[in-house]
Order: sequence, then structure tokens, then C-alpha cells
Amino acid sequence: MTSRKRKRDETTSSTIPKTEEIISSESCLSQPSDQSVHEVITYKPSTLPAIHYDPDTTEPISCSLKSLDELLSWKRQEASLFNVATVPLASRYPPLHSCPRRTLVSHDMMGGYLKDRFIQGAEVETPYAFYHWEYIDIFNYFSHQMVTIPPAVWTNAAHKHGVLSIGTFITEWTDGAKTCQSQPAYKDTYNTKTDKLVQISHCYGFDGWLINIENVLSESAVKNTGPFLRYLTDQMHERVPGSVVIWYDSVLKNGSLDWQNKLNDDNRMFFDACDGIFTNYNWTEQSLEWMKSYSAAQGRFADIYVGVDVFARGVVVGGKFETNKALKLIRKYELSTAIFAPGWVYECHEKADFRQNQDKFWSLLSDYLYIHRPSSSLPFISSFCQGFGKSLYWRGQVEMKRSWFNLHAQEIQPLYLSENMDNGGWLRTRGCSEDAWIGGSSLMVEGMIPSGRSEVCARIFSLHVPLATRTFVSFVYKPPVGVKISLELKTIDGPLCTFDGMEEIAPSSVFPEALAEDNQLVEQFAQKCGQWSLDGWTTRCFLLKMIGCLLREVCIRVSRDGGDEDICFNCRIGEIMLLDAESLQAPLQSVEGICVNDVVWHKGDGHTQSKVLLNATLRWQYPTPQVRHFRIHWRRPRGPDPRIPPGPLTLIGRSYSTLYRVVELEVPAAPGLIELVVEPVSREGFRVPEAQWGRRTLSYSASSSENPSV
Repeated sequence: MTSRKRKRDETTSSTIPKTEEIISSESCLSQPSDQSVHEVITYKPSTLPAIHYDPDTTEPISCSLKSLDELLSWKRQEASLFNVATVPLASRYPPLHSCPRRTLVSHDMMGGYLKDRFIQGAEVETPYAFYHWEYIDIFNYFSHQMVTIPPAVWTNAAHKHGVLSIGTFITEWTDGAKTCQSQPAYKDTYNTKTDKLVQISHCYGFDGWLINIENVLSESAVKNTGPFLRYLTDQMHERVPGSVVIWYDSVLKNGSLDWQNKLNDDNRMFFDACDGIFTNYNWTEQSLEWMKSYSAAQGRFADIYVGVDVFARGVVVGGKFETNKALKLIRKYELSTAIFAPGWVYECHEKADFRQNQDKFWSLLSDYLYIHRPSSSLPFISSFCQGFGKSLYWRGQVEMKRSWFNLHAQEIQPLYLSENMDNGGWLRTRGCSEDAWIGGSSLMVEGMIPSGRSEVCARIFSLHVPLATRTFVSFVYKPPVGVKISLELKTIDGPLCTFDGMEEIAPSSVFPEALAEDNQLVEQFAQKCGQWSLDGWTTRCFLLKMIGCLLREVCIRVSRDGGDEDICFNCRIGEIMLLDAESLQAPLQSVEGICVNDVVWHKGDGHTQSKVLLNATLRWQYPTPQVRHFRIHWRRPRGPDPRIPPGPLTLIGRSYSTLYRVVELEVPAAPGLIELVVEPVSREGFRVPEAQWGRRTLSYSASSSENPSV
């Protein structure tokens, strides 16, 4: 990418505080770790801000800002701790600045903030989720609220795959014109608005903004729009390295609202002031040809995101399951694309067929999309969880039996491919929630090996991961009937690999031999995992000894087990894990500093009116890069009466950060004493000894002003 180059205007810069903290209502320092927290039960309405917590249950939720007043009055110390993205942007290969043709997805679904607004997840039978991250560069969360802040679940899922997550600032129609006109013509006012947008992005951990002004601008307003964009872009680059600000094709340099469907002299001033333009959808091939030869576009073709409305509204090229026709033309002219509302596959079709339709949609586009490779260092781990499921699994066992949706749980996604072969053979990979090893789904590798062919090979990951001198590999699967399964890894020499355009380096195949169960490394691994093979799952371990190599592909090779007739197969893959063998010796840390605050008491509904429901926020300290998630438990500890034994640990839920909101937990009637327990689960799935879990006891008593019989 050739960046927009300009000297930063020091006179328009304002200082944005760099060390502001989001302050909770109570400090953990007020709760010594060796003391119990005591609460007096009062059934008063919650004082938690309704913008951040569901008013009925106190569940943490994501939200937008609906007006300019809300934006200008936004304060970092009043932001939601729960909606702060905790996953840093992962590295990928090639990086964004080296991608000659980029792909942006704009997620616009039924107004936004649906079940994805529940930060700790929701019970949903057939949710919408995006999981083809390897194809895209930027994810935009879109709604028609003025300031759309991406829910943390989306930003974390995007970041895990190296994809930027950007919000939306929008003004529309008559109300939008009034908002824009209400801003005085002097720069301090738009600087204030801009600073708030920068602070919000920095606070919540997302990577920029789509600016969508779809209303007429007055002469003074349009005069300020260029400097506003320039200042916003400069400040975002300074505060959030790698961030982007993209302008939507709508308003012209004279202030009129007139979608151009291309970059031209009438909207160039906005393009020049930021990182790119997202064109409207009613373009023609002549529009693309014009932009290819337009002088202002030279050196910045990657910054022109040609809009494609998947709903195919108006006169457009392609759309729906013919969106590939639009991409074919866009790529012909070496431009980027912005795919708007790909949730069409969910909104306009049977929800039960969502996975099938989404896989079909992206498979049709795959010829025009570049596959990005995760390039983080070891460990590389994926159980293929897509962030939802019919049950929640842990090592092949059902941990919670109910439908659920939580994109925090989404793991690095594989390639979902479909291939037809000669003689009627076929091969497909897909997600499946009928059974899983960890999370909510596993990877199904299925197909038919035709007569005359001995085997087929499914590429499930394209990577750019440096290998250790000794790399330990764990592979969990359910052996299929009639065929044999083997793991194939493809590597290259690290010093040979530099990205230059679209050139690929031919990798070498490695077929690692399985280690015996009595191998020292295998025994160490099994001891740390705590469980080995369950309910038909098989774990095979391997050791790679290589120097200076990069892992480029992970493949599943399926070969016939005798005979030459057509043979159908399906194989369920539960997990692939690659670790530095030395990490098996690394000690695990203890949870520290657990505290309880923002307690709210509710009475049970209906026939449970006499029951006591606890709502509270837990916080603790732990190095999050070392964990996959935390299990949150509660139990009744041994009381003063020695005849009453302690109760069993009961799982409440999972947390993917060092923060968890206990919601509507039924506890024994007052007076009572319970213990809240935080169990870290290492990213490798290793068991952390119970002595290293975090604990906090909570005692409670009835208020003298409360009538417990009511």
C-alpha cells in the first residue's frame, strides 16, 4: 500500500490522556485476599448503568452511542470494562500493508446489537457467526446508530485471526444534516468530536472507523469535513498503530448527497484525507476502468474498496450467490472490495442451513480472495470451535448441555473447502456441532475416494509459523471406518521466505511418525492434560526435529484401507496443537487478587419468590496469554457446624478475560456463606492444580428492613 503522505498539523493536535484507567465502583485493594466479603441483602433496583448492563439481569452488554451529545459527553472512566477487547491483533502473512487487493466485510444485520450484544454469551439455537476470517482483511461492525462500537466478541474473534475490527460513525438524512450543521465552523469543535472517537477506539481496543455521512452538508460543514477526516486519521494512527479510517462514498465536495459509485474529482478530497474509500454499490465495469486510470488512484488501488451489496439492491453487478461475478470484475482492475451484509446467507434462508449456505457463499468467492496465513509464534492450537454449539464440550465430555453462542470462544478457524475430483470423487471440510473435543464444534473431513485413486488430501490450515528445534504435535480425532488417517505437514526454510507480491514458495512435505505412549514427552503431556482418550476420541503425538523452518500447511491425508472400489468416508477432527517441546516443562501460575464487587440481589420469580439470586462482578489477576479460558465455579464451604460437609463445586460458566459477571445465581437463603472459585485452563488445555485456583468467600445476611417472607 502506498500510504496517504502528509505532515501532521501540530497546531490542530490535542492531547489525549495516555494513562487513564477505567474505574470500577469498588477497588480490589479494599478486599484483602485472606478475608471474606460480607454483604447485607437488600432488594433495591440496580444502580449499574443500563447502557452497559441488562436492566433485568445485570448481564454485561455492548451498545452504541445514539447522539452527538452522548459522544461529546463520553468519559473513559464510565466505559464498560466488559466490552474492552482483550485479544491483541495477531500477526498474519502477508500483513495488511503488503496486500495488493484487500477485502473488507461490513456486518449489517437487522440493526445490529442482537444476541452478540451479550458479552458473556447467550443461549441461541441457530446464531449467526462469521468464521471465514482467512479471506478478509478488515471487519466493520455496522449499524444505523451514530457511533457504532463493535462488540468485544467480534473484535476479539477478528484479532485472533489478524483481522482489523472497525466501528462506524454515521449521520443520515434530515437529522444527520441538523447534527452536522450544529457544529460551529471552528476547528476546536470537530477536534473535540474527533478526540472522543479516538479515545473510544483506544479504550475498547478496536482499530478504526468507517465514516458514513449520508446527508447534505452546508458550505461550512463540508469545509470542515476534510480537516476532520485528516485529523481523525492522524490521531488514530498515533494512538492505535495499524488502524484505518475509511470514507463512504456519499457526500461530494460541494456538500450535496450524490453517490458516485467510484472515486472521482467530486469525492477525491475525502479520499486524500484518510486511508481509503468504500464506494457505493451501483458501479459498472466502466466505473472500475475509470478508477484504474484515474490519476488520484495511482499507487493507492488497494485503498479503493469497491462496494458489493450481497442483498443485490438496486442495479448492481452480482450479489447473493452471484457475488463472485462482482469480485471477478473488481479483481480484474486490481482493486480492493467491501462486501456489505454477507449475513444475507442467514437472514434470507433457513437458519438450520446457515453453515451450508455460508460455506457455499465464500467458496464461490474463494478464487478472488487471498488466503492469509496466521504467523504468530508457537504454540499453534485450534479445536475448530466456531463460537457456538448445541453443547459446551471439554476434552470430549459435555460440560454444559444447552445451545450457546459466544464468539469469545471461537478458535483459529481452518480452511472450509469443497473440491470435486475426476471419476465422481469429492472432498469437503465443514464445521459440525453434533460432537466436539473442546468448545462447540469439530471439523468434519468427508468425501469419496473414487475407484483408481488411493488417497485424498485435505488442506485444513495455511500458516506461516516458525517451528521450534523440537516441536511437539498433538492430533485428536475419531478414527473413521474403512480408511486410514495420517497427518501431513508442509514446511519451508525460514531464510528463503519473504513476501513479494503473490509469489509462493514450494513447501516440502513431512509425515511425522507417531510417538509411543510410553515416550517421555507423551507421558508428560498426558499427565498435564489429565485425560487421554475418551468416547472414541484418539490422541496421537509426534515430535518434529527441524532447524530454521516455517510451517506452511497442515493437511489431513485420507487413504483407502484395501480394495479399489469407490469408498465414502467422514472423519471428525477434534484438535491440532503444535508446541515447543520445552514448554511442557514450563510451570503454571496461580490466580491472584480475586475480588467481588457490584453486587445486586434479586428474588426468584413466580414459585421461587423465596429464593435468593446473586449478581456480582468477579475480577482477578492472571497472565491472559497463558490461558484458553477460566472456569468459574461456586460451592458452599464447610460451615461452623462440622456435621455439614462442604458442597460440591458447581460450574457457573466460562470467562475469556480476567473479569466475569455472575448472573442470577441461586444461593442458599440468608444467612449464608459461599465460595466463588476461578480455575484457569491453560491454552494447551493443561490442568492447573487446584491449589493455584483463585478463591473468594462471600458471606451474606438478611437486612433488618427486609421481610424474607415477601
